[in-house]
Amino acid sequence: MVYEHEIPSGSKLYFGESAKIKREIEFVSAELLENLGFEEIVTPLFSYHQQVSFEDKKSLLRLNDEQNHEVTLRADSTADVVRIVTKRLGRSTESKKWFYIQPTVTFPTKEQYQIGAEILGGSFEEIAKTTIMLLNEMDAKPVMQIANIRIPHLLNEKYGVSLDVLKSMHVEQIVGANLSWIEQLVSINSISDLNDLSAFPDDIKVELEKIKAATQTVKYENIVVSPLYYAKMRYYDSLTFRMFEGNSLLAMGGIYTIEGVEAAGFALYTDECIVSKMKRGKIDE
Repeated sequence: MVYEHEIPSGSKLYFGESAKIKREIEFVSAELLENLGFEEIVTPLFSYHQQVSFEDKKSLLRLNDEQNHEVTLRADSTADVVRIVTKRLGRSTESKKWFYIQPTVTFPTKEQYQIGAEILGGSFEEIAKTTIMLLNEMDAKPVMQIANIRIPHLLNEKYGVSLDVLKSMHVEQIVGANLSWIEQLVSINSISDLNDLSAFPDDIKVELEKIKAATQTVKYENIVVSPLYYAKMRYYDSLTFRMFEGNSLLAMGGIYTIEGVEAAGFALYTDECIVSKMKRGKIDE
């Protein structure tokens, strides 16, 4: 029996203080992004193309349009922003920098509010620094984890390490690979661990150098390095970052390619930022 006051598990309800904080976060973010030259876009809740963003399509909520074509509810904003800007808006706009403030929904009833931005042809440095600026406006000082998705792909394609093993981070199985340098790769965690890369083969070394360069250009005071992290979003293909406060993921982003379009973007998870800000408010009292 479903009672009148119940809401589905995974859906969101904001009222009073939490609703006020949500509105403030979204307003401040929109103002900052506009000042940085981003234009706002609101994409449709319904999409024909969400499946390209997910390896596991079970997370998509599906229905059909009036012509019986499969439609899914928006579970990811990035692919739709890039596709709409490049293919639908086309020559009607010259802007390369876009931001959105909107929710995503996934199966069965998970609702997630996001503030995100995409820069067509953008750099890792610019998108990472923009994310840091937004979080600074919220008085958040999370840990930044920098990774490079190309490294797990190389381990899989050239060195026989399964992506399933890398996704689940089964360290014993990873170390069990017959590679003289694999333990050193697993142990990399800090910027200083990147000082001597002589033990690694050239292809892995090149990708580690990209992580090292990113840490130097972003210049954030609280960075950890995770070369084995593998993102489940299919379009990420190079440098990525995640921002953590405790066990809470506040934001993530990086460099990606969608249908030949190279871009950089991030998503800030509004719901987690609201909880974080409310906790800090209680500590300050």
